[in-house]
Amino acid sequence: MESKHTLGHLAALFTIVVWGTTFISTKVLLIDFHPVEILFFRFVMGFLILLIIYPHSLKGLTGKQELTFAAAGLCGICLYYLLENIALTYTMASNVGVMISIAPFFTAILARIFMKSEEKLRINFFVGFIVAMTGIILISFNGARFELNPMGDILAVIAAFVWACYSILTRKIGSFGYPVILTTRRTFFYGLLFMLPTLLFFDFHLDLGRFGSITYLLNIFYLGLGASALCFVTWNFAVKLLGAVKTSIYIYMVPVITILTSVLILKEPVTWISAAGTFLTVAGLFVSEYNGKRK
Repeated sequence: MESKHTLGHLAALFTIVVWGTTFISTKVLLIDFHPVEILFFRFVMGFLILLIIYPHSLKGLTGKQELTFAAAGLCGICLYYLLENIALTYTMASNVGVMISIAPFFTAILARIFMKSEEKLRINFFVGFIVAMTGIILISFNGARFELNPMGDILAVIAAFVWACYSILTRKIGSFGYPVILTTRRTFFYGLLFMLPTLLFFDFHLDLGRFGSITYLLNIFYLGLGASALCFVTWNFAVKLLGAVKTSIYIYMVPVITILTSVLILKEPVTWISAAGTFLTVAGLFVSEYNGKRK
């Protein structure tokens, strides 16, 4: 059991490290691609890669299970990313980063309501949440002017709630007993299906000729193969082993990974505010995870 938990934590940490560095590839692609185009192409690629890796199909699904997959695709693939992208057009990225990090709190509340298999929440979870959010706020608004924008901020909070719903649905899907690659691919399928009608409302162009650039091709591969195909499998695997609440706590680490990547790759300077924010965020994660028992 202990080794499974360790594996789950490693899977969650690996996922967050990759997700925390995707902003670099996204930033490169945004030169010639719109956000919705990047989103669509990365998940199409992710779906195809999972199909090639494991060309089997799910059999014997009940109608209720199929609806669970559809709901997971709608929440985790379609709505979450669209809400996040739309929120970024109304408010600052720092605001969105903070609001999205509320997702573990929503996950914990939903887990207590719908998932009796999840552990009972202890006071340390809420203390850790406050400590981590303090750190994330310091990181996000490091040197920036704090500015509220109701529309953008509300959309970001809704996105965090939608991700929490996805986490609960993923936990439910994990209980079905199917291979994680197959369940992830099924979720991608429904996510893309729900995404198709939304493309009509955004400035979407197929124009695959843009991938003639090796730079664009490598970056979409990183997003499609790494951040989508591989990381959604490892994230869903972690949820299956650890539960929705414990896995979602790792979302606190995204701003930390982002700032470390900025320092190491983009050579951005480290300030005392970002250093303090990083320390508090990591401390908050450990406080939230602590269960008071000796190993």
